[in-house]
Amino acid sequence: ISTLFKLNLIYAKKNNPNYIFILSAKYGLLCLKKKIEFYDESLNKMKVVELQNWSYNVLQQLRNKFDLYEDHFVFLAGQSYRKYLIGNITNYEIPFKGLGIGKQLQKLKYLIDE
Repeated sequence: ISTLFKLNLIYAKKNNPNYIFILSAKYGLLCLKKKIEFYDESLNKMKVVELQNWSYNVLQQLRNKFDLYEDHFVFLAGQSYRKYLIGNITNYEIPFKGLGIGKQLQKLKYLIDE
């Protein structure tokens, strides 16, 4: 579990959302309480068609739980994880869009401490 992941999770919990999910390269949409075994997969290593298929499956998982046109989503995930998702979701925000990892860590630490 990376520092960026840990800080994103703390930040997400601090904002008291109704739900928090993890976007997993292997499993798609994961509930926080779901126990999984370690795996070494990343969307960054996937070909475009694999990434599109992964995104389609995640969108199906989201549709089973939420209204993609009415519900509001906050993405703390990187570009490759949200690239093909956000075009299918109406209400979303990406608080750290365009920031490199160092700047994200810096901003997360500031927001968590305030």
